[in-house]
Amino acid sequence: MSTHDSSYFQVALSTSLVVYGFDGENLLTLIGQKPQEPYKGAPMLPTTMVKPDQSVEDAAAAVLTESLGLSDYYLEQLNAFSKLYRKPEGRVVNIAHYSLIKHELMERKPAAGYQWIRPKEMPDLVYDHNQIFDFAQERLKRRVKHRPIGFRLLPKEFSFNQIHLLYEQTLGKKLDKRNFHKKLMRSKLLIDEHKAEKMDGSNKPSHLYSFNEKRYNKLNLRGYDFKF
Repeated sequence: MSTHDSSYFQVALSTSLVVYGFDGENLLTLIGQKPQEPYKGAPMLPTTMVKPDQSVEDAAAAVLTESLGLSDYYLEQLNAFSKLYRKPEGRVVNIAHYSLIKHELMERKPAAGYQWIRPKEMPDLVYDHNQIFDFAQERLKRRVKHRPIGFRLLPKEFSFNQIHLLYEQTLGKKLDKRNFHKKLMRSKLLIDEHKAEKMDGSNKPSHLYSFNEKRYNKLNLRGYDFKF
């Protein structure tokens, strides 16, 4: 068959996003509702079709603008999900991404039809969106062990307890506080701000840190091994 046969062009592209944010206490992820049949109203990942004159990255960016009104974010491609019958409407290949949202932007209310939930509360989603979400979870776990991307989710100044909570929830396991603190300080990623403030739910002021952006950029390119 000729590679110019029109049947080769009867395939659509879409992109779904696994969006992560941190509210200071909980790692959160964004879900929406399917706006039309089939499965109207069913929970799904933020998703859009890719237009013929649009890049996949631009389509993913449009989803973030629509759902959260954002133009500042971390975006990384995950994988292609291309099972033949993954959508009953027709052949659609999904080029999925995940995104990290800065803490200070978490105060924005999501658009109608979207909500933040904790990853462990993820419901059954349409199509293969649970598979996409699981893939993103594993990618995020690998990234925080080898690149300091977890700092993208934190406020500009944060307590040790906040970063400890974030890494525990990202990795899905308990981390010994003493060892975690020792490894973080050894990485030289933290800058002691020499001040403290009361955090939500605590009467005792918490010591504050910020991250070393110069060191961060170097390690983000080179990578490192954070074994917990």
